Amino acid sequence: MTDTTNPPLDTARATELGVLGRFLKATELDTRMLGMVAALALIWVFLHFMSGGLFLTPRNLWNLSVQSSSVAIMATGMVLVIVMRNIDLSVGSIEGFIGMIMGVMQARILVQQMGFELGNPWIWLIALLVGVALGLVIGAIQGFIIAYLEVPSFIVTLGGLLVWRGAAWWVTNGQTVAPLDATFQLMGGGPAGAIGAFWSWAVGLAGCVAVAFMLLNGRRQRRRFKFPLRPLWAEVFLGAVASAAILSAVWVANSYPWPIGIVRRYAEANNITIPDGGLFIAHGIAIPVLMAIAVGIVMTFVTNRTRFGRYVFAIGGNPEAANLAGINTRWITMKVFMIMGALTAISAAISSARLNAATNALGTLDELLVIAAAVIGGTSLSGGSGTVLGAMLGALLMQSLQSGMVLLGIDSPLQSIVVGAVLIIAVWLDTLYKKRI
Repeated sequence: MTDTTNPPLDTARATELGVLGRFLKATELDTRMLGMVAALALIWVFLHFMSGGLFLTPRNLWNLSVQSSSVAIMATGMVLVIVMRNIDLSVGSIEGFIGMIMGVMQARILVQQMGFELGNPWIWLIALLVGVALGLVIGAIQGFIIAYLEVPSFIVTLGGLLVWRGAAWWVTNGQTVAPLDATFQLMGGGPAGAIGAFWSWAVGLAGCVAVAFMLLNGRRQRRRFKFPLRPLWAEVFLGAVASAAILSAVWVANSYPWPIGIVRRYAEANNITIPDGGLFIAHGIAIPVLMAIAVGIVMTFVTNRTRFGRYVFAIGGNPEAANLAGINTRWITMKVFMIMGALTAISAAISSARLNAATNALGTLDELLVIAAAVIGGTSLSGGSGTVLGAMLGALLMQSLQSGMVLLGIDSPLQSIVVGAVLIIAVWLDTLYKKRI
């Protein structure tokens, strides 16, 4: 006799869920993430139509990926900050200050004062390490004030917004520092700051292998601990969709060629004869995009697979209970702001390298984009929930709006209005979602 007291999927429940419900249950896809992807797709199609077919082109999508990188990196850290029921309004100013320090380190201290020759391979590395170390120190200072002196994060980081923006001006008395080290500039993208077609396909195939390994390992772990398994077709579907997305992104990156002038100079320098139809050299995946992907992978591991990550979400869900459970909430809070500072330094390196200059305007209003990206990506302002992938998708969505509005010729003030409206709508939708659950 068959036991029907607790079937894998109750018939009545299955009927109630419908086909879509059963599909979502089997694949375990996050409905909020699906909604964000659908919204992003609709925005892209709308902007492509309104721009006369200019938005969904390899050139624009490649530039969009580069432009999104710095905000996406900071958004991964902002997830931890907001999950713990804090906020960081100073990231844009810290980005500008650290960018200026790294610029001065390259152009003045190392070359003019310490005698490093131009092109020395240590210049970019020293500048980046100094920037990351400075980001850790700034994060530690602000985190200490918030955690141990119990000053609200809103006030501390609002003060930091003013302090570090003023400090960026003070370093050079408002002067722009340029040009930057040639190797350092590679972190900003461009024809030289991309890995080319061959290595892009290699990275894409490695990503597909990693997806397959993660699915197989996840299934093995579920079987080991006797957790419910996803249907085999669901595993294959998830792997196929993820692999298709990765390979499509690589194809787009490889469809964007170098500009004709740069190709001509490259051909002359390497004694290459340009054929009648022209010489096609693909950009491939940009280095800042690879940096953002690497940061996203590391931060996802930290949030999902480490004790520190579990503590962060526990504190955000119920600070009092976490404290009573023996979690050092103050030290965890301080470490979160240190991570935020280090990630801001990496973003500063990408932004300044892309401009080939350190300017006082670097990072202006980026704090709003970062917070908006995290919130749109599903990070709740009430704390306790959020995902790194969602924040990175939120950064891409925000940058898509800005890029699209530039293509449409919309004035800067109206762009700010749209960004503010999107942020308000995102918080409202988060409130509705919280009420439903």
